[in-house]
Amino acid sequence: MKTIDTLPFGKTGHNSTRTLFGSAGLRQATQDEADQILDLLLEYGINHIDTAPAYGDAELRIGPWMKHYRNRFFLATKTNERSYKDAKEQFHRSLERLNTDRVDLLQLHNMTDVVTREYIMGQGGALEFLIEAKELGLARFVGVTGHGIEAPKMHRQSLGRFNFDTVLLPCNFLLLQNEYYASHFHSLLTYCKERNIAFQTIKSIARGLWGDKQKSHVTWYDPITDHESISRMVRWVLSIPDIFLITVGDMQLLPSVLAAAANFDAPPADDVLKTVIHQEKMVPLFD
Repeated sequence: MKTIDTLPFGKTGHNSTRTLFGSAGLRQATQDEADQILDLLLEYGINHIDTAPAYGDAELRIGPWMKHYRNRFFLATKTNERSYKDAKEQFHRSLERLNTDRVDLLQLHNMTDVVTREYIMGQGGALEFLIEAKELGLARFVGVTGHGIEAPKMHRQSLGRFNFDTVLLPCNFLLLQNEYYASHFHSLLTYCKERNIAFQTIKSIARGLWGDKQKSHVTWYDPITDHESISRMVRWVLSIPDIFLITVGDMQLLPSVLAAAANFDAPPADDVLKTVIHQEKMVPLFD
């Protein structure tokens, strides 16, 4: 089995696999199911885990792994709390759940509206705790994440006010056909490349919202499930130099994403991707 290529993860000094494990798929998993996923990650050489307290039991499922593999993985978690006090309390719970005394990356979860950002970055806001955690060695690096059409624009503004080490935002072929999003996305990517800020992406295989459909996967959005369509969409994202792809938050679809990443060679042509959009009936998650 091929392992997945690595790339310097911004200024962290860590060479992370181009595909990072997004642990949201473990939110309802048993420990036995989670351990089977660990075996798969080790087979593909995955060395970077992204989790969050908002992902149900994910941190609890990862915790036992850290007893044996802490030094093998770059470990990232998040806080969705907005004040210093609440972020601090939540983070220390995360350390307990993860069975570790430190993480490599602590991220502000979904900071994509102005009011929330002003609170987080103001006096007594969560950013004060992230800075403290970095100073104390509880988190080596700090980052910001976001969803929605405004994510790249908001990240660029936030980076103008604080030197985050990483960003995280949506990226797929259909979303990048939106001129507004694409313009801010590429502007942010250029800014991050110039400053060696790690650039993480999500939602590579999002088909659209569930709407009236019955949910068949644990993702909050309706994902593409066809193996070849997944491969094409994943390969397109990985064709963008210097970015990382966080895997789909669903254990059923994870093997297809990892196989596509391991066998990445060249991106599909645009007309092939447009055919996938038509066949899969993809619609934008955000507008």
